This record gives sequence, structure tokens and C-alpha cells, in this order.
Amino acid sequence: MKLAYFPGCTLKNHAKNFEDSALCALNKLGVEVEELHRWNCCGTVFSLATDDLIHHVAPVRNMIRAKELNTDKLMTMCAMCYNTLKRSNERMKKDAESLDIINDLMYEEEVKYKGDVEVLHLLEVLRDGIHFTAVSEKIKTPLQGLKVASYYGCYLVRPKEIGFDNQENPTILDELMALCGATPIDFPYKVECCGAYLTVDKPEIIAERTNQIIGSVVKKGAEVVVVSCPLCAFNLDQRQKVTKKIFPDFKNIPVLYFTQLLAISLGCSENDLGLNLHHIDPRPILKEKGLI
Repeated sequence: MKLAYFPGCTLKNHAKNFEDSALCALNKLGVEVEELHRWNCCGTVFSLATDDLIHHVAPVRNMIRAKELNTDKLMTMCAMCYNTLKRSNERMKKDAESLDIINDLMYEEEVKYKGDVEVLHLLEVLRDGIHFTAVSEKIKTPLQGLKVASYYGCYLVRPKEIGFDNQENPTILDELMALCGATPIDFPYKVECCGAYLTVDKPEIIAERTNQIIGSVVKKGAEVVVVSCPLCAFNLDQRQKVTKKIFPDFKNIPVLYFTQLLAISLGCSENDLGLNLHHIDPRPILKEKGLI
């Protein structure tokens, strides 16, 4: 299998551990990945204003980059990139007038976009493209004894028309962690917002959200949390420090990208995991379980 890949901005810096672990895991699964040439920022968030077409130039231009690779499928890993790219793409597919205007705005592009690219998240590729059963056959180091809480957040499953799992009770991450040998831990806040960009000027609000989300995870007995969004990772991991100051009874827990645990189970080396980039160090619990 060969996939066109859109990394997005954060996976090239603060979330490099997300990208490195994912690419190693895909390599172990026999998937060839080709990064888009001259990709640009996805646009970060989907514009809800119907007349704000200029915000769709960035995501649609990445669809053109995919077409230049002669493919009609585009994979991304970041939940926010996935949400922005897919929602913009769905509008282009349904609104011919908007698509014509967008193509006119990008008059120097040699390729005119026709709305014929499918945006996929890595989790979809693992479940529906490679298939979970095929992934399970490649497991070399089962995550046996590791209790994992999967945090989905907003962007993987909402809105309904772009999500690839149940909006209120998604299970795809839990299923993946289970086939990797871990014990999935269910908790009531797995689709609650982490606070998103309020982290910039309202860290106390993020601390309150982190206390609620992580506090619930700890009460359920989880040992680590997995995410698919760099912003969620920042808020739930990096903001544990301020959370502890505001809520003295708060208990720290490592937050990982799901690809890091997948990579471990598939036999990737510790050098491919970027475990040194976390605020709450996951290495002690992973060493305790004999995983690194």
C-alpha cells in the first residue's frame, strides 16, 4: 500500500514524536508513505462562515498537491488537520459554485481541483485500509498489563458527517489499543473538549478541564492516556503543571500519542518514539511494564 501523506505544521516541530512513531509503525506494516510536495498549513480550523471562502484556499490547495501525486486519497494523522481538511473538502464536493470560485482564486495552479480526493485519518487507514486483523498479526511486543485510556476529543468524531466513529461513544482507539495487547479503560469524558485555544490566554480554564478529564481517567485506574491531537496533547500533558498548582490533589499521568504505543507493539525502537518530548515522562511506566 502507498499513501499520500499530509503532515501539517505541528508534526514537524512540537509533535515530532507523533510523526516519527507513526511513520515507523506504518513502515512495520508495509505501508509506503509519500509526503505531499509543497504542502501548506491546513488552515488550522474550519471556517463556519458560509461566505468566508478564502479560508478554504489552504485546505483545497493541499488536495491539489495530492492530485499531483496521482492519487485520490490523502492521509493525515493530526485530528485537527483531518477535521479541517475533510470539512472543507466535503463543502467543495457539494458546492460547485464555491469550488469554481476557489479554483479561480488559485489561477496559477496547473491542476484544477474537482473535489475528487478522499481525506482519511490514520486510524481509518489502520481499521479499513490495512484492517485491524492484519495489524494484530504484526504485533511483536504486546502492551500486556498496560491500562490505557483513549481520549478522542472533538475533532475525530464531530460533526457527524465527517466523523468515522460514534460521536458519543467512539471505540476505534480502544479497539486499536486492545489489539496491541493493552487494557482499554473507559471513562466519561473521552469526547469532552480539552479547552482548545483557551490555553493561550486562559490557562486556568484548561487546568479545570484537565483536572476533570485526567482526574476521571485516574479514578478509573488508567496508567496512560492516548490522544490523536497535538493541541489535546499539549493541554492534557503540558498543562498538568499548572493544574497541579490550582488543584493540589491532582495526580499526574503520562499522555502519549496512540502511534507511540502502536509503534512499541510493532517493534519500533525507543529512538523512534520521542519519549523525551513529554512533560509527564512516560518512560517509568513503560519500563515497569517491560515495553522499553
